[in-house]
Amino acid sequence: MGERVIPLTDWRRAHVASPATMVPVTGLLSDALGRPLRDLRISVTDRCNFRCSYCMPKEVFDKRYAFLPHEQLLSFEEITRLAGLFAAHGVRKLRLTGGEPLLRKHLEILVEMLSALRTPDGDPLDLTLTTNGSLLARKARSLRAAGLKRLTVSLDALDDAIFQRMNDVGFPVGEVLAGIDAALDAGFGPIKVNMVVKRGVNDHEIIPMARHFRDRYGAQAVLRFIEFMDVGATNGWRMDDVVPSAEVLRRLQAQWPLAALEASAPGETAERWAYADGRGEVGLISSVTQAFCHDCNRARLSTEGQLFLCLFGSRGHDLRSLLRGGANDAEIASAIAHVWTARDDRYSELRGSGHAAGQGERKVEMHYIGG
Repeated sequence: MGERVIPLTDWRRAHVASPATMVPVTGLLSDALGRPLRDLRISVTDRCNFRCSYCMPKEVFDKRYAFLPHEQLLSFEEITRLAGLFAAHGVRKLRLTGGEPLLRKHLEILVEMLSALRTPDGDPLDLTLTTNGSLLARKARSLRAAGLKRLTVSLDALDDAIFQRMNDVGFPVGEVLAGIDAALDAGFGPIKVNMVVKRGVNDHEIIPMARHFRDRYGAQAVLRFIEFMDVGATNGWRMDDVVPSAEVLRRLQAQWPLAALEASAPGETAERWAYADGRGEVGLISSVTQAFCHDCNRARLSTEGQLFLCLFGSRGHDLRSLLRGGANDAEIASAIAHVWTARDDRYSELRGSGHAAGQGERKVEMHYIGG
């Protein structure tokens, strides 16, 4: 039997980002709704060693699934060149994602290259990475030495049986927890820990997770609860599976007094709550029930160099063809500017209305552009 073919043409077909006219770089780029460009999420691989049902369900992403060949991936030099151009347009934060980014060989080299970039004012960029933690124990020190500033670890349950069912490859939770400890020992603190909550699957782990990270790590680990999202077309999303953040908050408040905190930065996705006794904080990311499209300042660069303007997008804009076609920096920067200034995406605000951009088209899968 040949390779299983999944119809991905909608989101792998890109619009070529041709620079019709030159746009000067001012660092003040805004989209059609007045939202600035501040955050670039860079997927360095479309592969992952987990098969979480909400991202890469095993029945779709099996041994026959055709991932991208290496020659189609952006090289470290290409990623760094694009990141520098995005920084010139106002990006202040770079997040490396996947797939599982630590599967990309020699990732520390890319981290070192990106850590050398500067804003137009000469400041270093906020360089961070999201990982499932499976390789973190062996990689934490080298990533820190290369210049990585912050880490986010995805962890959906503390109970080992539940966690292994959710990652669907039998990976033990203890190794992820060991990775978090190793990262803290390497100087990554505070670490953010993201838990995707799905009703009837792991929602009974909300309090045990909160208690563990509050009692063991205090302010050194910030647990964030994420509503199960309708990303892509393979995770079987239903609204009935969503545990609204308001319900999560009620469960937490039944255990501990909490006080609301201000957002840590413009465009922050998490609503922050502090434990009244000073034992750190928790975050709530309500991307389904309380859309934050109005101040979304994030762009996403896929593994093969497509620029996506929304996590729920259906088509990207091809920057790789410009890189490999001989375009100069001014031409590529102009192409980026044209794409961003035309952006009017606000899928989550329009969810269910039938008017969201790309409604009816196959949405890009999370493993391809990161969360």
